[in-house]
Amino acid sequence: MSDNKYNPQETENKYYKIWEERKYFETDGNKAIQEENKNFSIMMPPPNVTGRLHIGHALTFTLQDIITRYKRMDGYKTLWQPGTDHAGIATQNVVEKQLLEQGLTKEEIGREAFLEKVWAWKEESAGIMTEQLRKMGVSPAWERERFTMDEGLQKSVKEAFVHLYNEGLIVRGNYMVNWCTHDGALSDIEVEHEEEDGKFYHMLYHFADGSGSVEVATTRPETYFGDTAVMVHPDDERYKDIIGKEVVLPLLDRKIKIIADAYVDMEFGTGVVKVTPAHDQNDYEVGKRHDLEFITVFDEKGILNDYAGEFKGMERLEAREPIVKRLQEEGYIVKIEDHKHQVGHCYRCKNVVEPYISKQWFVRKEVADKSIEKTNAGEAKFFPPHWINSYNSWMGELRDWCISRQLWWGHQIPVFYCGDCDHEWATENEHPTECPKCASKNISQDPDVLDTWFSSALWPFSTLGWGQGDTEMDKLFQSQDMKDFYPNSLLITGFDILFFWVARMMMMGEHFIGELPFNHIYLHALVRDEHGQKMSKSKGNVIDPLDMVNKYSADILRFTLAISAAQGRDIRMSVDKLEQNRNFTNKLYNASKYLQMNGDTFPDMESFCVETDLGRYMMSRLNFATKEVRTYLDEYKFNDAALTMYRFLWNEFCDWGIELSKADKASIIELGAIFKEAMKLLHPFMPFITEHLYHELSGTSLENADSIMIKKFPHKTKQRKEEKTFAIIMDAIVSIRRAKVLVDLANQKIQKAYVKIDGLSEKEKAMMLSFIAKLAKVEDVEFTDTKIENAVSDIADSCETFIPTDSIDLTPIINKLTKQDEKLQKEIGKLSGMLNNERFVANAPADVLAKNREALKEAEAKREKVLAQLDSLKA
Repeated sequence: MSDNKYNPQETENKYYKIWEERKYFETDGNKAIQEENKNFSIMMPPPNVTGRLHIGHALTFTLQDIITRYKRMDGYKTLWQPGTDHAGIATQNVVEKQLLEQGLTKEEIGREAFLEKVWAWKEESAGIMTEQLRKMGVSPAWERERFTMDEGLQKSVKEAFVHLYNEGLIVRGNYMVNWCTHDGALSDIEVEHEEEDGKFYHMLYHFADGSGSVEVATTRPETYFGDTAVMVHPDDERYKDIIGKEVVLPLLDRKIKIIADAYVDMEFGTGVVKVTPAHDQNDYEVGKRHDLEFITVFDEKGILNDYAGEFKGMERLEAREPIVKRLQEEGYIVKIEDHKHQVGHCYRCKNVVEPYISKQWFVRKEVADKSIEKTNAGEAKFFPPHWINSYNSWMGELRDWCISRQLWWGHQIPVFYCGDCDHEWATENEHPTECPKCASKNISQDPDVLDTWFSSALWPFSTLGWGQGDTEMDKLFQSQDMKDFYPNSLLITGFDILFFWVARMMMMGEHFIGELPFNHIYLHALVRDEHGQKMSKSKGNVIDPLDMVNKYSADILRFTLAISAAQGRDIRMSVDKLEQNRNFTNKLYNASKYLQMNGDTFPDMESFCVETDLGRYMMSRLNFATKEVRTYLDEYKFNDAALTMYRFLWNEFCDWGIELSKADKASIIELGAIFKEAMKLLHPFMPFITEHLYHELSGTSLENADSIMIKKFPHKTKQRKEEKTFAIIMDAIVSIRRAKVLVDLANQKIQKAYVKIDGLSEKEKAMMLSFIAKLAKVEDVEFTDTKIENAVSDIADSCETFIPTDSIDLTPIINKLTKQDEKLQKEIGKLSGMLNNERFVANAPADVLAKNREALKEAEAKREKVLAQLDSLKA
């Protein structure tokens, strides 16, 4: 037996290095146990290069690793594809901030120099997240690691873009988009809506003929310079006479017409609405219907222009107060009301987002049609299944996807323009030299880059070599990868990126390959604190997974996440749960030490036959646990699989198997072999301690033997008749222990006990005796067919047990129970009195009454037990 105490941090680092050096994580790492036509693939949601591991990542990667290790041990050729994302906006923001600290802007140093700085930052920070992932013990094929802007993936992105462009599914035009004045165009799901306390400004617009005015209300007075109409509902009797009249915009000399449109809600406000087609999504549609002028009143940076008159040059939000003040001075403001409303913010920089008309590139929504159809035909299955409803709800409202971003960092849009003949074309050629139409050299590339999610949408097949020719062939991908690993077997990710990422991968995969990219999609919930609160720095309740790895171990954090991951339910993380699972690892360690004290080394189950009754029983229970773990993992019920392992190893193997072996030393070698097999079953959840204990019990070390991670996953599920026999043995032991408590001999050895049970053969009885006697601490156990007089008894599920009282002085026990009875009678009397008092019942609070009723019920139940004990002692 090794004397070295298990040191998780030291062992985990050492083992991980060996695993990676031996290429166990690669697709042929388990070649010796691979079975024909069994392939498994799963993609790592590529974390941002600027990212740091948080608890949500820890959950995603733990669940992915559990399923990958299970499949690898189960004979599958396995690909877990790792990689990182260039994260356009986030990464550019980081480097821009660094420049600002030096007093520079990206414009001052130019695009080329800026991109050099971003690449340098990427090289510095990209490895941080992947190193942190290694601390979690995850096992992706690191040698195939990709980056969404590596040379091969750039080719994939260009091929996808050019293909869609030539099909007419990527188009450019003036559209109303979500605009961040810092980060440029955003897609709908990159806008976070939050309720804010704002104001409703009621303004007067005077009729051009001097005959009066109308009152309109707005939450954004700084946009009124772009009004090109005022509208009312065509059925609103109050305003039928003014339709067609003109009003003059406050502070300006510009006239606009009053129009009628059914979009207006007659019941809301005054029923008169201003129309600003260039700065409001709904007004944009009205403007198109009525052929109104589209007036943009601020530029891309949010700076007001000539249309804003005296406020030209001011930033849009900063201008609000001075504009309102001026309107008040001139008598145009009727009233200002408090108003709660939803305001869109940029998901990256939290800036207030504007609806803004801009020339952008879009992927037409029709690209998604077939993927929606195939998903609903069951070609991809969601876990939990209710996510199909959310998917359909969002896809039903799908609009064209804005894919151009006003950034420098990212995949530059592969579209070129001719300055002479105005020809526009898309090409995979990085450096075309002339216009294909007029041969002019006066050509330029579109300066915008693609939305980060465009390249991420190709991830399930671009990483397998699609569109890359021979670039990195045989290193980052193999020629047969698309055949072996597409569609991916499974996707595991957080539900929060169902639309950002999952739906887009589905539309792109189906469009380019003709098949949905995943067979199964498992969406996990949020990790919250122990009170169910969302984790945030401001609340001070953030659990850092790396701190937990350092304090507890990767195994304990992983197991805690897994045993808490019930499908569709948020996970509550607490120190208590981590401590409980630390106790579990201690239990495993102590079980291994006990086995080693009784045997030098233990065989593997493949080459070993179990012959003792206890060995056969424990093997049968392992087989049942194996059946359950396999079933649960196949259904992605990670918590149920982990709980099965916990119950088997703690309750059945340690609490019973090891204790029972003290009555049958011949079984210990068999129990050691069974424990080693159980370590294989537990390995996907706790890779490090299972590796350690497996080698300890084998008399080997990882340095000089194969890893447990490339051993065959347990597959035997047959149960044996010994289960019934040992259920009776354990029942009898527990029953005698309970009877001993009645006579105050709980942990003491007693002379005699009887077990009454029907239908056992003499051979079965003989086998049971030594186990019952040893664990119940009885000198002499005897089977009986009749009730034993002058004895305390206990009735269990399968038997009745008796302890003779002839040689026991029962007086102190009877006195003690009598006193307990008297005390309980007083308590019952007091509680009954109160609850039978009509006045008390009428005036007492409901919770007090409920507590008293519960207390009465408990006291009566306790007295019933005491009286039963007294009866059995006095009999």
